[in-house]
Amino acid sequence: MTIRIRAEIESDRDAIRHVNEQAFGGPAEATLVDAIRDGEFAEVSLVAEVSGAIVGHILLSRVIILSEGRAIEALSLAPMAVLPEHQRQGIGSLLVSEAIKVCRERGEQAILVLGHPDYYPRFGFSAKLAESIESPFGGGEAWMALELVPGALTGIRGRVEFSPPFNAL
Repeated sequence: MTIRIRAEIESDRDAIRHVNEQAFGGPAEATLVDAIRDGEFAEVSLVAEVSGAIVGHILLSRVIILSEGRAIEALSLAPMAVLPEHQRQGIGSLLVSEAIKVCRERGEQAILVLGHPDYYPRFGFSAKLAESIESPFGGGEAWMALELVPGALTGIRGRVEFSPPFNAL
């Protein structure tokens, strides 16, 4: 099986919506993706193709960490989806790895994720690194950060503000 990871294009919208609806069992995440894109908050949006069909999607959008009177820009990884029949085949891992690579190339500082604590650490995400950053969606071991630039989050204490589409959650 050949998997191709590439940037989203306009004609991918319906397929991306389908992937998110199927992966999450409903329209909430698909609606979030549309709202982030339509609000021009999307920074990185990649798809995974198998035999020319879109089977996975990952989206990163801009967030602001408010820390001691200053605003630090970072990215939020949300959501990442793979069609159920293509899960556990490495597609999600390829999407996350490529998204991290693209973010590094763009000069981004850090990525935050609220995700499975057994999955994201393999890419370098750390709950300890995110401990001092408050999320409106909860925390614990599922709230993680990845520094793309070493030391980017050193000494940062504060709360993260997501783009307006996340308020619907």
